[in-house]
Amino acid sequence: MLFLLLTGQVLFAQQRVKADPRPTPDQLAAQDMEFYLFTHFGPNTFTDLEWGHGTEKASSFAPTALDCRQWARIARQCGAKGIIITAKHHDGFCLWPSQYSTHTVRESGWKNGRGDVLRELSEACAKEGIKFGVYLSPWDRNHPDYGTPQYNDVYVKMLKEVLTQYGPVWELWWDGANGEGPNGKKQVYDWPRFKKTVQRLSPHTVVFSDVGPQLRWVGNEQGFANKTNWNLLDTAGFTPGQGAPHPDTLQRGNMNGQAWISAECDVSIRPGWFYHANEDSKVKSPEALFELYLKSVGRGGNFLLNVPPDHRGLFAAPDSASLAGFGQLMRENFKNDLSAKTQKLPTGTYRVDFQKPEQINCVVLAEHLKYGQRVISGEVEIWNGNKRVHSQPFTTIGHKRILTFSSITADHLIVRIDQSKKQPRLKPVSVFQIAEHLIEKE
Repeated sequence: MLFLLLTGQVLFAQQRVKADPRPTPDQLAAQDMEFYLFTHFGPNTFTDLEWGHGTEKASSFAPTALDCRQWARIARQCGAKGIIITAKHHDGFCLWPSQYSTHTVRESGWKNGRGDVLRELSEACAKEGIKFGVYLSPWDRNHPDYGTPQYNDVYVKMLKEVLTQYGPVWELWWDGANGEGPNGKKQVYDWPRFKKTVQRLSPHTVVFSDVGPQLRWVGNEQGFANKTNWNLLDTAGFTPGQGAPHPDTLQRGNMNGQAWISAECDVSIRPGWFYHANEDSKVKSPEALFELYLKSVGRGGNFLLNVPPDHRGLFAAPDSASLAGFGQLMRENFKNDLSAKTQKLPTGTYRVDFQKPEQINCVVLAEHLKYGQRVISGEVEIWNGNKRVHSQPFTTIGHKRILTFSSITADHLIVRIDQSKKQPRLKPVSVFQIAEHLIEKE
């Protein structure tokens, strides 16, 4: 049932919900990260596989010039706020000398068995002032205990090693993949125990999976969210992997979901997730990355871009160049906010004035999410004098909504919230003139 709030001509949806989910301070901080890197690295880098079998020799892992400081420096320079590394992928190989596996950097012979990629990356991130995150696959195609109750004990011990010896870990990434182990059995993961372990050992770590508990998969690996994107999700009865909600639900969230779990949009800069030399010519361009930013962060999600190190243990030249170009596009196109001030008119209506008539083609909206996500739909009206020259409808806003359109001259704009769950709470509106070829394509 809808009723009309006459003071502002805004339709507020009257909801019968048991809870009004709000983000925790750690979740708010995670959404403020907006853009960060994924890095898939391990034996697959050297065997040219995407999913290792777990039978590869540890000695196959042999980077010749590993430099995690290079990764972190390039990440910082392009605007990424952190790096998440595949500490253990499905093949079970550990990039740290775990006490609970015999398939690790210790057995590889790299650095005479004294190498530790997690240590080097954690330290590099700290030196460059960015965050350190870890992907730790529950599936393990190498460990002999996989497929038995004992393996859950092993996994918990690995969590403890990583969270206590390499922290602070800002994000823990759980892949829901669940296949057979070396004994031909599948594992029944003890997700509640895993979550409790993280909460006890590293309470400020945000955990990603299909169903959170803090961040959720966006339902695709193409790096975009739906234009309607709620930070809310119903998770009762669902688990990561095959027990997850339908991808359509993950892309949209649930308008009246009972848990605050925002969307993270993962995609690789290359066709594959691990480095393959034959993909050096297929790296996404800076313009393609900018478009993905508009379709992820610009739709209320986070942008997680995979950049895989090569056989040397370095970001390859094509990837580095594309990241540098993307960072330059971001700085150049979002450096001049043309809005002079945002003033609230009646409830749900905001006016944004410019110092003088300007060419514009980009409007950035944002909600004060500490009060929850409220806006259901609205419209931006672009005005030049007394003439309305363009209108742009939108649905949800959330952490950020970036609207782009063909360039037009204007001296002010009006933001009208048509439907909202409660009284809208918007941050000041930003307005830009970005390069015309960068406006969002359908």
